[in-house]
Amino acid sequence: MTSKREQLSRWTTLVADTGDLDAIRASKPIDATTNPSLLLSVAKQPQYQHLLKEAQRFAGQLGRADDIGTLCDAFATVTGAEIVRTIPGLISTEVDARLSFDTNAMLARARRIIAMYRELGIERDRVLIKIASTWEGIRAAEVLEEEGIRCNLTLLFALPQAIAAAEAGATLISPFVGRIYDWYLKHGTDITGPENDPGVQSVKEIFHTLKSRGFGTVVMGASFRQIWQIEALAGCDKLTIAPNLLEVLAADDEPLTRALDDRDIDSVDDVAPMREQEFRWLLNDNPMATELLADGIRRFARDQESLEALLGGTR
Repeated sequence: MTSKREQLSRWTTLVADTGDLDAIRASKPIDATTNPSLLLSVAKQPQYQHLLKEAQRFAGQLGRADDIGTLCDAFATVTGAEIVRTIPGLISTEVDARLSFDTNAMLARARRIIAMYRELGIERDRVLIKIASTWEGIRAAEVLEEEGIRCNLTLLFALPQAIAAAEAGATLISPFVGRIYDWYLKHGTDITGPENDPGVQSVKEIFHTLKSRGFGTVVMGASFRQIWQIEALAGCDKLTIAPNLLEVLAADDEPLTRALDDRDIDSVDDVAPMREQEFRWLLNDNPMATELLADGIRRFARDQESLEALLGGTR
């Protein structure tokens, strides 16, 4: 019998949504994604204390042992390098969320992360730089992509963010399913399945729109709460899935139907590029996307601060 995970992998590249090395080795994904929350979880686990020591050594080697920002990036890249050595594909590493409204600061941090990976023997073709899908973040991604540094636009909750990111040449976008699902549940929406799940429908709309306009940007659905959310997006370019949900898919031998197929999408005529004013208004006019983008940045920023406190206390 063929498991749902095996069936899904025929159409979709599976990505592990975790920084836990043991879980990645067990789940055997193609790619992996990390963020400050996941890295904080790794830093707290006894079996990964050697990564903290390696990060301290690396920051010292760079002559920046007393700089907490460098130490955090050292931990992110040391952990990412370990992950890359266990997978055949890409690792996504996130820029400090507190820089999400400063294009130049994001550029500087992204370039430093790539340089640190290179020091660890990991070339840029194995790395995606994760940046929040603010207007400033999208502009940073545009510059980085021109420099050959590939980007993953994260905290993406609405079509205008996806279009602007694709127009900027972003390699990949991560539209969030679960957080949209959570928001609508909190606001009283009765969600009984994928047909009326706003998170699933958002990713489908983004997928169809970008493919119809001929963009090469990879659509990677992210942040899942229910197995049926994953199943409803079978055929999406990539899906980043927590290890426990990958295990559920691997244990289920029921047939799975492909839900998305870019070969079935007709192309559309050229559409005028999105302007900053249009982007900001459309995002502002979408309470869900506005609230979740701001909340996501705040959450990642708090976890970044917690990671800094933890790493600072180990020096």
